[in-house]
Amino acid sequence: MDYKDYYKILGVDRKASEDEIRKAYRKLAKQHHPDHNPNNNQAEDKFKEINEAYEVLGDSKKRSAYDKLGSDYSQWQRQGGTPGDFNWGQYSGGGTRVDYGDLNDLFGGSGGFSDFFRTIFGGGAPQARSRPQTYQQELTITLEEAYRGATRLLQAENNKRKQVRIPAGVSTGSKVRAASAGPGGADLYLIVNVTEDPRFERKGNDLHTTATVSVFTALLGGEADVETFEGRLKLTIPAGAQPEQIFRLVGRGMPLLKNAKEKGNLFVRLKVQIPKHLSAKQRELLEQASKIKP
Repeated sequence: MDYKDYYKILGVDRKASEDEIRKAYRKLAKQHHPDHNPNNNQAEDKFKEINEAYEVLGDSKKRSAYDKLGSDYSQWQRQGGTPGDFNWGQYSGGGTRVDYGDLNDLFGGSGGFSDFFRTIFGGGAPQARSRPQTYQQELTITLEEAYRGATRLLQAENNKRKQVRIPAGVSTGSKVRAASAGPGGADLYLIVNVTEDPRFERKGNDLHTTATVSVFTALLGGEADVETFEGRLKLTIPAGAQPEQIFRLVGRGMPLLKNAKEKGNLFVRLKVQIPKHLSAKQRELLEQASKIKP
């Protein structure tokens, strides 16, 4: 049995962070997803290999056990050892055990985890399945959909469609469970990717935007139009407001994922527009004002 290099499969460095590993997995899983490669056995095999690699490297305990095995195996090779002579049995279980059940069914009977994985993490024999296998897929939504919540129709097996609700308040990296929507009736976890919105910058549950007023409004006070996901509102600008001054609108930000009734704040950065051309009267009045001592 040959050693499987999961880092090489995902194309990441052995010192890669959890975030780097997750991003690499999502990119490759999307590329080799069976739905994007119908009747392509090579892509299906690659997809299973990618999922196996992430099953190990995406779990800190399995990754630690795998790294210890890799270090010992590399030393064994340097000493002239061969895979056939390596004592794989001493690593059986890898310090942790997985429940892969009838993974063959998940992939249509074409096989699940490799012998390498089964030996190191499964003890060489399938365990009784206590819950359905899970499956991941990326889902992209807009920031406004993340604010309001959204629904998606998923194409499951046998041309069945399943409607999934995306709750308000999700952010990039959030997982949404779609029960029995994956291959073989497995649970499907949608990994959410929220696109940027040109009107707002999101920081946690807070939103940041800008509002532009004339120099006269900044000097004398007035109102500014502010965009929100609930429509435009009027922001009161006090006399003497400064460029880049920030105003906080409580409860106008993103909903909290676990309690959509609560929201973060909206921060408005003031932009002051200075006119390029003044009328004769405006110039006269400004010149008069500039001569008056405060």
